[in-house]
Amino acid sequence: YTGADMRVRDDAMPLAHVAIAVEGAGWESADNIPLMVANTLIGAWDRSQGGGLSNSSKLALACAQDNLAHSFQSFNTCYKDTGLWGIYFVANTLSLDDLVYNIQSEWMRLCTSLSQSEVDRAKNVLKSNMFLQLDGTTAICEDIGRQMLCYGRRIPLHELESRINSITAKNVQDVMMEYVYDKCPAVAAVGPVEGLPDYNRIRGGMYWLRV
Repeated sequence: YTGADMRVRDDAMPLAHVAIAVEGAGWESADNIPLMVANTLIGAWDRSQGGGLSNSSKLALACAQDNLAHSFQSFNTCYKDTGLWGIYFVANTLSLDDLVYNIQSEWMRLCTSLSQSEVDRAKNVLKSNMFLQLDGTTAICEDIGRQMLCYGRRIPLHELESRINSITAKNVQDVMMEYVYDKCPAVAAVGPVEGLPDYNRIRGGMYWLRV
């Protein structure tokens, strides 16, 4: 993994599509569950959804209040020994600067000042989402196959629930400090991206200077 910046400017497209990510953890890493909780804290949002101003995600709240984006989706993609943790968003070119600022501010907040109540809510959402995906034989078979390839066994649901329940706010902050804070991101963008901040500015937003 290395930090990178790839932009394809196409002003014929109506909206900019951007992904920003840092190196994450592999399937078997103990840091994977805290990163999944952090991913849930950022969440996902689409402006066609109702209740934007009542969303628990602070980034979604900012997007709804200031009309910063059409949608965003946080992701945590895992591979055998590495991964990608980041966010994908679709926005108007004039909103890109403010949106990137809000995204990085939220990332830094997760690194430095996170409450246990937020983490508890995210853990409940994560467990609900994971268990709701296993709603049929096809999904269960896919889950068994994926876990056999990744872990060599299927992790029982009670074990997975116990692992998620054991996560604390400090666990999430420690993992965010290790994987996100002051790390070089990989940026990929296509569309009318002239409003996207320069890579050096994005890199500078990956840490806070505080007195």
